[in-house]
Amino acid sequence: MQTVMVASTNPAKVAAVRDAFSLAFPMLSFNVEGISAQSGVRDQPLTSEETLLGARNRVKHCREQCPDADYIVGLEAGIDDKFTFAWMVIEHNGQCSESRSASLPLPPLALEKIQQGMELGDVMDEMFNQQNVKQKGGAIAMLTNHLLTRSSVYQQALILALIPFLNPQLF
Repeated sequence: MQTVMVASTNPAKVAAVRDAFSLAFPMLSFNVEGISAQSGVRDQPLTSEETLLGARNRVKHCREQCPDADYIVGLEAGIDDKFTFAWMVIEHNGQCSESRSASLPLPPLALEKIQQGMELGDVMDEMFNQQNVKQKGGAIAMLTNHLLTRSSVYQQALILALIPFLNPQLF
């Protein structure tokens, strides 16, 4: 059984990683666990570059805590212009692969509140009268009437980030 450490304890992120690895490697068994790892960036990253740095930093800090893990996965959600999205970084045997999730347009009121310093999850909680949206379906679920969830969108991006490990002969 291979160990996959997720550089987050967020249940939506851990579930997305578990599902992506199960789909990508159906013949293998994985123990997927979440662990707290610092991003080293703002709680609400406001550029693609800052968001990617946050995901990379999470992988680095997780690897320091879990040197024997087979895979380390860092996910960082951020804002880029009028959109929210996330970067996925997967490290395995010293090789890193990265992929960016789909981008979700944000309402003008949400963008305004984010510019005032609020985190997207808190904005969604307020806009939709919910609690802890970011650990459930996320802004994605709220804005798509639950057609998509944070986990479902992240799962797709994670599978894309797994491409070099699915096709090692090409990378």
